[in-house]
Amino acid sequence: MTPDVDLTAPKPGRHGVRDALLALDCRLFEFAAERNWPLAEPVLPRLSRSANHGVLWFAAAAAMTASRTPRARRAAARGLASLTLASLTINTLGKRSVRRPRPVLDPVPLVRQLKRQPITTSFPSGHSASAAAFAAGVALESPAWGAAVAPVAWSVALSRVYTGVHFPSDVLAGAALGVGAAFAVRGLVPTRAQIVPPARPRAAVPALPDGEGLIVVANGAAGSVERVRALQDALPGCEVVECEPSDVRAELEKAAPRARVLGVCGGDGTVNAAAEVALRYDLPLAVLPGGTLNHFAYDLGVEDVRDLAGAVRGGEGVRVDVGRFTCDGARSDGTRADEGRGDSARADGTQGIFLNTCSFGVYPELVQERDRWSSRIGGWPAGVLAALRVLRADRHPLEAEFRGRARPLWLLFVGNGTYHRVGLTPGRRHDLADGQLDVRVVHGGRRPAVRLLAAALAGPLTRSPVHAAVQVGRLHLAGVAPGSLLAYDGEVTEVAGEVTLEKLPEALTVYRPIPKN
Repeated sequence: MTPDVDLTAPKPGRHGVRDALLALDCRLFEFAAERNWPLAEPVLPRLSRSANHGVLWFAAAAAMTASRTPRARRAAARGLASLTLASLTINTLGKRSVRRPRPVLDPVPLVRQLKRQPITTSFPSGHSASAAAFAAGVALESPAWGAAVAPVAWSVALSRVYTGVHFPSDVLAGAALGVGAAFAVRGLVPTRAQIVPPARPRAAVPALPDGEGLIVVANGAAGSVERVRALQDALPGCEVVECEPSDVRAELEKAAPRARVLGVCGGDGTVNAAAEVALRYDLPLAVLPGGTLNHFAYDLGVEDVRDLAGAVRGGEGVRVDVGRFTCDGARSDGTRADEGRGDSARADGTQGIFLNTCSFGVYPELVQERDRWSSRIGGWPAGVLAALRVLRADRHPLEAEFRGRARPLWLLFVGNGTYHRVGLTPGRRHDLADGQLDVRVVHGGRRPAVRLLAAALAGPLTRSPVHAAVQVGRLHLAGVAPGSLLAYDGEVTEVAGEVTLEKLPEALTVYRPIPKN
């Protein structure tokens, strides 16, 4: 790296206000250098070095992600995005616009000084900008995590003056730029709190202050033990039934006749089974995410025990749409998808419901192929092998008559509600009662991998040469070949003949925290 300080550049002329501020800045720097900070001596220099190149913040983001909570993952991603923007701004504009030399180290005790002195210009402080950007980005998404990160960020900024590599004004300017970067990222990508779900359709559900009348069936194989115990602590009157995956449906059937509210903790497949039982018994459903993906719970706005317990105590609920598929000659093969090994299997193959998505073509075949190998080589290697085998096949996985025209398809994706990340990969739903099926089609042809990637990168385009996207209330497919696979909410079944997908508007009542605004 070469120094950014141009020693041949002429010094600026005299300016009263600027000269007074610079003099004050130097006095503050000397005051800090002369002070004895015994507790900071073993900590701040090491902390300052650990923040070089953002290493400290990447480690903090990894630790937050390891907590496996969606808020923490979003906060970590937002913090890193804010840090990246702040670093780019500082290094491309800030330091090259104001070429201020570093402070003279004479008043700084040798024990505080960094072994390797920075050679870039002093104004503004890049470390302070990165620290403030990361902390502000995290706090905008998760105030709790932001409160945990803020003292570390403040200490990093302070360490830059303590070790003598920056003036106080460098640190303040860098921190201000970092906070501005975090708000700029929020302007581009709103936080979850900014996305206010529609106020309707609210539902009258019983308020259970201590949880009495709530029976929660928990899938023990979905890693839900700790969550249901936390729910019992929050709602001591609720009853929890922990069971094996094969017993989930039977336990739901036993619990429904004696429950005021039917609860479920597990993955999307378990929630699907509970929703079906709740529909038949006309019961409100309380969903506690306990699987790997938890699409329905997260889109509903229930991310943890606190969200669900608050909604149950306050009697806060909404009505949501349910997707339904019916077909001639369908039969279940017991194959699992995503986290399906931990969830219940369907017995009725002629029709079914889906709360999240329903898909034909490549995805069900990927799931089936992956499950065939996962027990021998592990989940991720099996997924890679399955993708290679399915995408290299010469045949199309789905042949169907779509909108009156027979055509080969690589993928037909149907979402229960509109997904707001346009492209092949689904995003999040803001409204679970919009009355729409979100249909995305990847047309058949050569080179399926290229076609799927092109559809994923199509952005806001609803049509391209390889894919199409449309929102409808009902979809009918004819001429589906025997043995075609259909995946829905963590399940895979075989379908044939005519397949109809439709909405059941506002059919299911669920607990969900209602935003105060």
